[in-house]
Amino acid sequence: MTLDPQATAHLQRLQQAGFGGMHNRSPGEVREGMRRLSAALGPGQPVARVEDRTIMTEAGQIDMRIYHPNPARTRPVIVFFHGGGFVLGSLDTHDGMARALAVAADCVVVSIDYPLAPEHKYPAAPTAALAATRWVAAHAAGFGGDGARLAVAGDSAGGNLAAVVALMARNAGGPRIAFQLLIYPDVDFRRSNVSIQAFAGKYGNVARETQHWFMDHYLRREEEKLDPLVSPLLAPDLSRLLSALIVTAEYDALRDEGEAYGERLRQAGVNAVVTRYDGMIHEFMRWPFDASRRAFQEAGAAVRTALEAASTS
Repeated sequence: MTLDPQATAHLQRLQQAGFGGMHNRSPGEVREGMRRLSAALGPGQPVARVEDRTIMTEAGQIDMRIYHPNPARTRPVIVFFHGGGFVLGSLDTHDGMARALAVAADCVVVSIDYPLAPEHKYPAAPTAALAATRWVAAHAAGFGGDGARLAVAGDSAGGNLAAVVALMARNAGGPRIAFQLLIYPDVDFRRSNVSIQAFAGKYGNVARETQHWFMDHYLRREEEKLDPLVSPLLAPDLSRLLSALIVTAEYDALRDEGEAYGERLRQAGVNAVVTRYDGMIHEFMRWPFDASRRAFQEAGAAVRTALEAASTS
């Protein structure tokens, strides 16, 4: 399929905004650029209640934002991790995604403001992500959630963290995670598959130099790229994980690794569905495309089905 016209128009706007060449800028400059672009999205979908909280965990202080679609009813919970290459992103840049997910899934969404690199290098982000997920599972009743019906979700780097938290929780014996929603996840730091090489610097994907800019900010050592908690595609054992939906995009450099992760999950006996959105680009679910609405509808239905089943298991 050719590039979707809505994606084409969006990429033209990005080009006019001059958001390329990130590897030549400081993290602070790029964060400010992302903040300005995100502000252009305007307000997201309305939900019944939004609450900002700061919690103390074994990983330190963590900020979070809780979205409740219906405070009159206890709802399942999705712990959401934003994208941004482990260097960018915030509760604000992904406010629209969190709202859309809360509405589509009819769940409480808890968006986590995990520590960013290079100020906080690996393993700070996954350590905080797991600590926040444990806190949510233990305290969900205090904000109208059901911690026994718990999913993790994230886009891009956040998809990496969702996958890693699912693995860490399995290895640690809890908390029990019933579903993982991985939206164009970044799960292989080797950067060697076909899509990441073919699409680098094209269709809104970052150039090879920028790929290394992100990785070098996040990691301390080259060998960490092969750590399964950095590259979950390389985890030797993906069994005993519960079901997953992996969303990929045709023109996304991360397409192949997300689809390979879905295949590895299936080979390990995990119920994993992979849906590729033709004509779409990386980050498409952050933007008001027709395909984004379809993707949220699919994701919401998948999460609801999995968490309803969790209530009876």
